[in-house]
Amino acid sequence: VQLQASGGGLVQAGGSLRLSCAVSGGTVSRYNVGWFRQAPGKEREFVSVIRWSGGRTLYSDSVKGRFTISRDNAKNTVYLQMNNLKPEDSATYYCAAGNGILSSSSSTFAYNHWGQGTLVTVSS
Repeated sequence: VQLQASGGGLVQAGGSLRLSCAVSGGTVSRYNVGWFRQAPGKEREFVSVIRWSGGRTLYSDSVKGRFTISRDNAKNTVYLQMNNLKPEDSATYYCAAGNGILSSSSSTFAYNHWGQGTLVTVSS
């Protein structure tokens, strides 16, 4: 499975961005697709995940109510709509695919396929 993340950029606080993660090379319906982020000097942290089959989602407390994860079956793409962005959301965002149970999908160990990152910078 290959993942290609895109959509990062520079935005002012309070603004919005939509990240995309194109998934190819496997049976997408078997996977959970998650978003993680990593700021300089910090560990990679969970943001959100969607179970492709059924569409169930999970969010970290820090983004709940501001970010929305969704998928487009026809395009094999997962989106992360990020609204009301804050400077602390600045990080490199990574998408990843794994086929474990959804409730364990906040850990990086639940994923065995990773895309390259896309940089999000939120200015104050």
